[in-house]
Amino acid sequence: MQANEVIRILHKQLNYSEKNISDIKIFINELIKANRKHNFISKSTENDIWHRHILDSAQLVKFIDFSKGSLSDLGSGAGFPGLILALFNKNKGFHVKLYEKSPVKRAFLRGLSDKLSLKVEIRGNVYDEYIDTEYIVCRAFKKLEAVIQVSREIAKKSHKLIILKGQNAQEDLKKAFNKEKYDYKFENSITNKDSKIIIVNFKK
Repeated sequence: MQANEVIRILHKQLNYSEKNISDIKIFINELIKANRKHNFISKSTENDIWHRHILDSAQLVKFIDFSKGSLSDLGSGAGFPGLILALFNKNKGFHVKLYEKSPVKRAFLRGLSDKLSLKVEIRGNVYDEYIDTEYIVCRAFKKLEAVIQVSREIAKKSHKLIILKGQNAQEDLKKAFNKEKYDYKFENSITNKDSKIIIVNFKK
């Protein structure tokens, strides 16, 4: 999918503004430069970054109420999906925390957040503290069983867990829910017909 087509989807379906798109372009330029040294994303996906990374992350805005609450992104990496969601919400008062254990990636996220005037918290190892947000999102953090464990044991309040998963989502979910059942649903990804978005409601 070409960049212009993705931008149309961001505008029409996901309500990203012109300013959001401008910020995303800055984000992409900075990421491509950093990627020459650090390999934050696979080099093979750089030419398809709008579709593979930006749109894949941005589609999660459909499942989040930005009028209240806060969000934690586990294993933020180069900012997917947390930073893209923070861009959408820029200056609207919705609080975003990015958890990333790599010091190099945290430095990149801090520099980019400052450049884009984003109000985000950038934290280290998620296991070092309790999570107190209404939403937890992750894209490439850990296996589903581990994500479920974090969401169940470290989160302090009732929350919605939103996970981007590939074509093995159903199988992974069966393994993760083998011992205990949770209230969940599947949503189709708009970037890949075989990928799914898993949304789990945790009650405290």
